[in-house]
Amino acid sequence: MSQHTTQRRMSSEERRADILLAAHAVFGARGYEGATTDEVARAAGVSQPYVVRLFGTKESLFLAVLHDALERLLEGFRAELASTHSDAPVQERMGAAYLELLQVRGLHQTLSHAFLLGGHPVIGPAAREGFVRVWRFLRDEAGFDPDTAQSFLAEGMLINTMIGLRLIDHVDADGGIRELFETCFPTTMRAVRDVAPRGDEPW
Repeated sequence: MSQHTTQRRMSSEERRADILLAAHAVFGARGYEGATTDEVARAAGVSQPYVVRLFGTKESLFLAVLHDALERLLEGFRAELASTHSDAPVQERMGAAYLELLQVRGLHQTLSHAFLLGGHPVIGPAAREGFVRVWRFLRDEAGFDPDTAQSFLAEGMLINTMIGLRLIDHVDADGGIRELFETCFPTTMRAVRDVAPRGDEPW
């Protein structure tokens, strides 16, 4: 038998998907201004020129990550709307889908960073469009009334803040933080502990 490796070579699309996942983590931790394509390349295990070849500028990469985050988010919500496997209220099921996306490290924080870049000439319009897409989905497809849609968005932003602050490290030492987590994650605390980024992790 040949001693050459038999592992299949990854396609450019598979490499692209890996880089997007790495970019979620890096942008989520560093923000758009703080992150570099070199950090993304190292996190993805590829060269920086390869990242640039696939995505172009850091701006283009961030836009691709933002698009990926929004597509994952809405895809998860739509799957819960179409699901017939649970009698739980749709708002509860969509909330669970939002928490499931914590497995994509940095996704929630990347969205938060994007929503703070309203003044950026390129990212700002894309972020606004994405935010409005989510609102319209909640109102038009999910059928939430304005108050329910607002409450759902507000809780999502609170969760983003808690994860971004890496408060999970202090749940056992601070009763107030524990109460906050137990309120937001009454049935999923263990799962959140498993996937939330820690304070000593770079991303």
